[in-house]
Amino acid sequence: MSIAGLAKGQRDSTRPPARLATLGEVCEINPRLPKDHGLQEHSEVAFVPMAAVDEFSATIAQRLVRPFGEVRRGYTPFADGDVLFAKITPCMENGKVALARDLAGGRGFGSTEFHVLRAREAVLPEWIYFFLRQQRFRNAARRSLTGTAGQQRVPTAYMAAAAIRVPELAWQRRLVDLLGCADSMVRLRRRARALTELMVPALLADMFGDPQSNPKAWPLVKLGELLEGIDSGKSPRCHDRHKTGNEWGVLRLSALKNALYDESDHKTLPETEQPDPRNEVRTGDLLISRKNTLDLVGTPAYVWETRGRILLPDLIFRLRLRPDAGMHPLYLWALLRAPAMRRGLKLLASGTAASMPNISKERLRTLRVMVPAAHLQEAFAQRIAALHAIALQQDAALAHAKNTFAAILARAFED
Repeated sequence: MSIAGLAKGQRDSTRPPARLATLGEVCEINPRLPKDHGLQEHSEVAFVPMAAVDEFSATIAQRLVRPFGEVRRGYTPFADGDVLFAKITPCMENGKVALARDLAGGRGFGSTEFHVLRAREAVLPEWIYFFLRQQRFRNAARRSLTGTAGQQRVPTAYMAAAAIRVPELAWQRRLVDLLGCADSMVRLRRRARALTELMVPALLADMFGDPQSNPKAWPLVKLGELLEGIDSGKSPRCHDRHKTGNEWGVLRLSALKNALYDESDHKTLPETEQPDPRNEVRTGDLLISRKNTLDLVGTPAYVWETRGRILLPDLIFRLRLRPDAGMHPLYLWALLRAPAMRRGLKLLASGTAASMPNISKERLRTLRVMVPAAHLQEAFAQRIAALHAIALQQDAALAHAKNTFAAILARAFED
């Protein structure tokens, strides 16, 4: 059976029978550190806090090392070949799962919010790893959560009782190889997309220099002198769901992330609320978050396309450039996401971490920006538009790869 065949849901006539077991039967769950571990206080071991596990790649993305003496108490022990599964919300729902490989000293210690699963003879560690990556499994696990809001966890008893399909080892290896190939395709597509995004700041630096040192001595102008106005929307109480049909939506603050615009991140305006058409998001808008965490306040985003009937919330500004300002919106978008400008925006923010820093319109207008020659800005904008076209193709390829992986994953573990 090929990857394409599995992804299309084709039946494999050679598929052998498989028995149903529980995770507790085929895995040791949360094993203790053996007494004869042989580790000394100074022995180096892997250290995996929750943040070290990447929910997108489902890998240990940060390789940290600590002396055994520092982590022997208060952390969860594991070893090479073990599978780590985040048991606390929202990490569990987000897909924080990893297979421990090539650990320093063969052993690791990590967050107490991990369940550790150690495969017994009947299953491959990779088989358990891919089983836990199923969205279907995480959806079911969410219904088992115990604890108070914000501190809910998947109980050990639920993990032990979860049913898993267990074919013979040779068939597991075959499917694990297929899943590994499909998973690699997703990672490669995601990496290519990330590299394309890195081209924007690289082009900005190449054409105009670092905004902090301004090596090409471009004129520096206060942002307010280039603007016709700064719009801010409204944030009425909304339905916590996506809009349908002719309903209106209101952007969430998280719709602006990584300097990109995600229109799907919105709530639905109730029918009792009258939309203000002046606050509708339009293609070509340049948006910036006025209130957020210190790391994210002042995040800009350019609206390449909108499907309409989406409104600005009061936490997001729209910058309206003067037609005669000599400032291209794509250049300004790229400039505002440059590290030096991000630092400047943070300095303009007021408020505490508890209340989330806020940038007022008055302070935002004082931000000093480089204004290169108009023809150079236009050339830059054309390159950025070409990169955006490539990014759209990559997004489609990534979505296809993710769908293929999900289809194979579902087929591998179906009853």
